[in-house]
Amino acid sequence: MPDLVVEKRTPVRAWVVVFAGTTVNLCLGILYAWSIWKANLVGSAEHPAGTAMGGLNEGWVYLTDAQATWAYAVCGITFAIFMIPGGLLQDKLGPRLGATSGGLLLGCGCILAGLGRSYFALIAGFGVLGGIGMGLGYSAATPAAVKWFGSQRRGLVAGLVVGGYGAAAIYISPTAKYLIANYGISGSFIGLGIFFAIVVVTAAQLLVVPPSEYRPISSGATAASATAAGRSMTHEQWSARSMLGTWQYYAMLFLFIASAQSGLLVIANAAPILNETAKGVGFLAANAWLLASFGGLVNAAGRVGTGVYSDKVGRPNAYLINGMVAVVFLLLTPTIIRSGSVPLLFLAVGVAYWQYGGGLSLMPAMTADFFGANDLGIKYGLVFLGWGIAFLVPQLAGYIRDLTGTRDYAFYLSGVLMLSAILLFLIVRPPTEK
Repeated sequence: MPDLVVEKRTPVRAWVVVFAGTTVNLCLGILYAWSIWKANLVGSAEHPAGTAMGGLNEGWVYLTDAQATWAYAVCGITFAIFMIPGGLLQDKLGPRLGATSGGLLLGCGCILAGLGRSYFALIAGFGVLGGIGMGLGYSAATPAAVKWFGSQRRGLVAGLVVGGYGAAAIYISPTAKYLIANYGISGSFIGLGIFFAIVVVTAAQLLVVPPSEYRPISSGATAASATAAGRSMTHEQWSARSMLGTWQYYAMLFLFIASAQSGLLVIANAAPILNETAKGVGFLAANAWLLASFGGLVNAAGRVGTGVYSDKVGRPNAYLINGMVAVVFLLLTPTIIRSGSVPLLFLAVGVAYWQYGGGLSLMPAMTADFFGANDLGIKYGLVFLGWGIAFLVPQLAGYIRDLTGTRDYAFYLSGVLMLSAILLFLIVRPPTEK
C-alpha cells in the first residue's frame, strides 16, 4: 500500500484541472441561453403556432410556448439522468472519457437539430443527444476538480467549475442572437455545435484525478472555519447504495429541486419576460438577450460567491440566506413585470440567478459533507436528479402561459416551493450511522 503524501501546497496540476473543468462547462452551458432560441421559435398573433417560417428559417414552423419549452425540459431531464452513468464512468475510468464523449454528443446533437429543421429533430438533437452530452461532461468536470482540494476549499472549487456552466450564457446569448439573425436558427445550432465539440474534447484531455496516495492540504483553515463548513460533516464514507437508504438523501433531492426550479423558470423565460416588461423601450425589446447574458453573469458570480462564503459561514447558512431572499423576489416578479420597471426586473432576475447558481455550488460540496467524498461522481449524480426533476416547473409554466396568457401563477408556485425547502432545511442533518 503506498504511503500517504500530504501536500504542503496545492499543486499546479490541481488548478489546471479546475481550469479545464470550467472550460468544459463554458460550452455545456448552452442550456442557459435557451430563451434566445425560444423567443425565435414561439409563434405570435401574426405568426400562429404551426405556420411555416420563411427566409433564413425556411423549413421551421412556429411552436407553442409549451412545445418550445419541451426541448429545454427534455435536455435538462436527460442531462440529470445521464449524470448517474456519467458519475460511474468518472469514478471507474476517470474524467477524460466522459468529458470527451460529452463534447462529441453535444456537438452532434446541436448539428442534428440544425440540419433537421423540425420539432422532432430539435427534441432528438438538442434535447436527447445534447442532454446526454451535458450529463457525461458535467459529471466528469466537478468531481475531478473537487478531489484535488480539502473540505475547506470544496465550496470555492465547486463554485469555480460549475461557474463556467452558468457563465456560458454571457457569450452564448449574444452569439446566438447574431447567428440566428445572420444564418438562421439552423446555422446557429450547426456553428455552435462544431465549436463546442472542438473545445470540450480539447479541454477534456487536461482532466485527471489525483493519485490514490495524494492528500490535499488543509488550506490553512482554522478549527472554527472547518466547523463552519457545515452543521457537521459525516465521519463515514457512505456508498451510493447505503446513501439511498437514508432519509437525508431524499431531503437533499427536494432541496435541489426547490433551489433549481426557480432559476430554471427564469432561464427559460428571460428573453420573453424582458420583452413584456420593456415593450415600451424599443432598444431593450429588440435586445432581450441582454437579460439572458446578465443572468449568466450573475449565475456564475453566484456559484463562485456562494462557494466562497459557504466555506466561511457554513453551507447550510448560505443555502438559507440565498433561499429566503429568492422567495421574496419570486413572489414579487409578476408585479414587477406589470409595473414595466426594467431595473427592478433585472434585480429580481439577478436574485433568482444568484440563488440558483449558489445552489449548484453548494450541492456537490454538501453531498461530500453528508456522505463522504469517495465515489462522489455517482453520489452527486443521484442527488443531481433533483435538478432534472426541477425542469417540470418551467414546463408547467409553459402550459400555464398557453392556457391563461400569464406566467404569474408559475412564479407564485416557484416561491412556495422555495419556502418549503427552507423549512425542511432547518431540520436536516448529515446521517450519523449506516
